Amino acid sequence: MATTNPAATSPIQPDWNTIVAAHERIRPRIHRTPVLTSESMNALAGADLFFKCENLQKTGSFKIRGATNAIFSLSDEEARRGVATHSSGNHAAAVACAAGWRGIPAWIVMPKNAPKVKCRAVESYGGKITFCEPNVSSRSETAARILAETGAVLVHPYDDDRIIAGQSTAAKELMEEVPDLEAVLCPVSGGGLLSGSCLGAKGIRDDVRVFGCEPERADDAYRSLKVGALQPLETTDTIADGLRATLAPRTFAILRQQVDGILLVSEEEIVATMKLVWERMKIVIEPSSAVALAPLLKKEGIEQVSGRAGKRARVGIILSGGNVELKW
Repeated sequence: MATTNPAATSPIQPDWNTIVAAHERIRPRIHRTPVLTSESMNALAGADLFFKCENLQKTGSFKIRGATNAIFSLSDEEARRGVATHSSGNHAAAVACAAGWRGIPAWIVMPKNAPKVKCRAVESYGGKITFCEPNVSSRSETAARILAETGAVLVHPYDDDRIIAGQSTAAKELMEEVPDLEAVLCPVSGGGLLSGSCLGAKGIRDDVRVFGCEPERADDAYRSLKVGALQPLETTDTIADGLRATLAPRTFAILRQQVDGILLVSEEEIVATMKLVWERMKIVIEPSSAVALAPLLKKEGIEQVSGRAGKRARVGIILSGGNVELKW
């Protein structure tokens, strides 16, 4: 799908000055989310864990960082056209919210199987939803039609340097607060958060290791990096509804240079980890967030990410969001 925004087409990944500028741009509007620790989780993982709680962020996820940076980077002329995007939920809510802050309309394409809690959030922020079939082709075709009908500017969920720069600020904040981390783990879907986390964390300390975490049922990043070419998935059925997108050439190029590995987890491990966080840490996270912790709870988990033998590892985990539909 073609973008109508020339600023989103640069082939050069965001540099440190761009990331700092993005952080300054969004700082007045977002939360600097807390970094929590848990002795219970440390004991289970056999490491010291530091949780960057983007589940406590405005709109309930890290997505507001990138959306705010992208929308407030628009010229007045671009902004008057409004914005459009496609998303399963969290980016949709973030775009609708940030557009509301700027006083412009937002058209949102969402799969018809998107969680109802995320659809309600988009509507509460003033976003205008168009539903599509739950596959990549339908999402792209519907978004292209909306762009043509409205003349809006595309704010892509991850294939946009401004989005990546905004997402990088979560890892930047984490490293500023806990500078001696050995590794940072976060979920990977389209790659905006993971590529941004690589740039944000390694921009502060270039020897920190950064790992993406991915459901086995949506493992395009793992397979793409393994073979050295994009391996897109048309559909997925993972419970981690925020991780059903696939890498774009832009995010793939950054990850090939920067990421230290992709860790896979099963559906059963995702659910068990999510419930464990609810019970032990008393915070609500969604399945996509649980994907970033689940690898460390396996028997070999900490050995996969620790770069220093003989020392207790210190690992940062980005809990990406907390928008989950609770059913009783």
